[in-house]
Amino acid sequence: MKLGIMQPYFLPYIGYWQLLNIVDVFVIYDDVNYIKRGWINRNRLLENGNAAYFNVFVKDSSQNRHINEMERFHTDKMESRLLKRIFFCYRKAPYFQEIYPIIQAIISDDEENLSAYLLKSIKFVAEYLDIKTSIIKSSDLDKNVLLKGQEKILDICKKLRAEIYYNPIGGKTLYDKQKFEKENIKLFFLKPVNVKYNQFENEFVPSLSIMDVLMFNGKEKTKMLLSKFELD
Repeated sequence: MKLGIMQPYFLPYIGYWQLLNIVDVFVIYDDVNYIKRGWINRNRLLENGNAAYFNVFVKDSSQNRHINEMERFHTDKMESRLLKRIFFCYRKAPYFQEIYPIIQAIISDDEENLSAYLLKSIKFVAEYLDIKTSIIKSSDLDKNVLLKGQEKILDICKKLRAEIYYNPIGGKTLYDKQKFEKENIKLFFLKPVNVKYNQFENEFVPSLSIMDVLMFNGKEKTKMLLSKFELD
């Protein structure tokens, strides 16, 4: 069985979806500490030719609380402002009419719990892209909560009987292939390659939200981009 484990992110970049697509089971790592100024509740869009952050706001943000303990802070006015911003950024994108209602539905969802909200958005986009991977939450697993870092990941792998574990290339300094091999688990790192497309007449800005990818590529081209990666 092929396994991936990632924190829930807000409309994450293409590499997240490549990982989700390549595995059989994807674990949403929701019972680990929330990270301020990370990718959990923010991402980047294309605004005036440059990368610019957009956010899901949270109440009483603290790195001493788990992601699944955080709550959203949102109002109709805040959601309307964000949707208006997205509208003006992408209204001339080739697939705007197709994709904007999807983004609108995600942003307008009234779920209060941050983790549950992010999970719903991930499942929403995954279903749209015809990704069939089984998605589960780490908080639902019976595991050793005293373990840290790599040992905690290995414990989840063993509990789910994973034969192959995939991780984004950024985790190469965190995980040791030999330790995984001792547990009869193959470890691979995934890196997106050749994920480049036209963004109006601008110089290409990489690693933006999946929203940007969809606005400029639509469903079918984005599905093709899911295979544009290399494994190490």
